[in-house]
Amino acid sequence: MRTISHESILAGGRYRELAIEDGEAQIAKSLYRFMVRLRRCEDALAREYHPADEMRCPVHFCIGQEAVPAALSVLLTRDDYLFSHHRSHGYYLAKGAPMPALFAELYGKETGANGGRAGSQDISYPSINFHSGAILAGATAIAVGAAMSAQLKGESRVAVAGFGESATDEGVFWEAVSYAALRKLPLVFVCENNNYSVFSPQLKRQPQDNISERVATFGLKSIPLFGNDVPLVYRTLKSAIADARAGGGPSFVEAYTYRWSGHYGPASDDLVGYRSEEELKAWKDNCPIALLEEAMIAKSLLSEAHKAVLLNEIDAEIAESFRFAKSSPFPKAGEWAAMNYAGSSPVADALLADVDVESFDADQAMVQAKGY
Repeated sequence: MRTISHESILAGGRYRELAIEDGEAQIAKSLYRFMVRLRRCEDALAREYHPADEMRCPVHFCIGQEAVPAALSVLLTRDDYLFSHHRSHGYYLAKGAPMPALFAELYGKETGANGGRAGSQDISYPSINFHSGAILAGATAIAVGAAMSAQLKGESRVAVAGFGESATDEGVFWEAVSYAALRKLPLVFVCENNNYSVFSPQLKRQPQDNISERVATFGLKSIPLFGNDVPLVYRTLKSAIADARAGGGPSFVEAYTYRWSGHYGPASDDLVGYRSEEELKAWKDNCPIALLEEAMIAKSLLSEAHKAVLLNEIDAEIAESFRFAKSSPFPKAGEWAAMNYAGSSPVADALLADVDVESFDADQAMVQAKGY
């Protein structure tokens, strides 16, 4: 297993290993477009959040962490499952969910992806099997269930769970890894290791930076890599997803990356002093978009003219998404119970059906199972 850590990445300086391999020209263009679209989307939301104060929820931006969702955007099918953590926007767009519905959800509008009631941290788009959640490590446990369902039904679907290294502080993560390995589930765990749980670096929470090594002991294929090298992330996830789909069992991919923004945005939280200006600058020097752009220009896959056209298209989409969100109505107040409990539950009703008391034999023999 290749040795990599946040310390080694910082010591390595400017990353020089990104390569666009033969046959990857179109993939590189797709990855680049997605990352630029996501970055400009997040930047625009951050600029608009204050001082307008019209968005109705906390927002966790993924600026600097665009590579993993970019790779997933070209690898997952509509029927595959994608579950993510609270830093959800990149994953939402990766699954092909519409940008206007994302913006409207942040504004708490009826036209939002979840009717304005979920906000950023819990946004979902069920029709394409995308769900995020604010509960730490929740994506890992739920993804196990989805993968098991696909396996039992003989479907070719794959489940992907995206989460940060903080999820591995939770016991349920290790239970999920153990069970996925035991059942050889069609599941890919993707850990975006950005080092920080709010203000706490990994090595103040865990004795070693060795998540991949620990996961490997459960029998999973476990791959640590530099998470800002988007072609490398793409190739690694492509192999893991294909393996899971073919019945080869689960994999764990640990992508070392970094969030530029504060834990939640848009304001910076660097005044707390939990990270240095030098550290932030070092990661910005290894911006995933800039690294790919440099390689694309070197291979004549991107020109300034093409970039200008792309930026105009993306900015027009963002402007329309803001217009849509701001002009949409707020949801009407509904009955609280109806928003939290299903009125009809036929499966549960059948399982919990009343038994005719006259058919019950209180004197029947008790049979004790062996082994107890």
